[in-house]
Amino acid sequence: MGETSELKVNANGHDEQKGKYMTFKSGNEYFGLEIQYVNTIIQLQPITAIPETEDYIKGLLNLRGKVIPVIDVRLRFKQPPLDYNDRTCIIVINVKSMMVGLIVEQIAEVVEISESNILPPPSIGRIDKGHNKYVYGIGKVGDTVKLLLDPDKLLNDEDLSVVESANDMNMEEE
Repeated sequence: MGETSELKVNANGHDEQKGKYMTFKSGNEYFGLEIQYVNTIIQLQPITAIPETEDYIKGLLNLRGKVIPVIDVRLRFKQPPLDYNDRTCIIVINVKSMMVGLIVEQIAEVVEISESNILPPPSIGRIDKGHNKYVYGIGKVGDTVKLLLDPDKLLNDEDLSVVESANDMNMEEE
């Protein structure tokens, strides 16, 4: 579980990360996050709980001196909770210029998905059901599909206040 590479731009200014997605398993499905959002991947660490927050906000984590909020993706998607094990890890992402940790069941792989292989999510029934409201597209990879997440939608306004107060703590320490 090393750190992911920093954003690479080659000599002609072309973004080498475009079209690359970090995929992970949650429940029976595979999800993808654009690699440009991914800061690092770490093993599960001690998390300090925050009272009176949503159940999917597991608490705060000290990552190299920065305090970041951590969300359990399964609970966010209203999937049944799962005991953490040695495959459980935290994807640290940058969203809205803040760092947030996502506890995921299992990291899968980095895949490349061209725009021509990304379809809009189906609008069957109520679109806001479960995790569909966080999915902006369906990526076809071979004969499988990955549900592509919009990281901005993983956090609601109340979550952002938790994130901002964690970021305020970081500012005070600098």
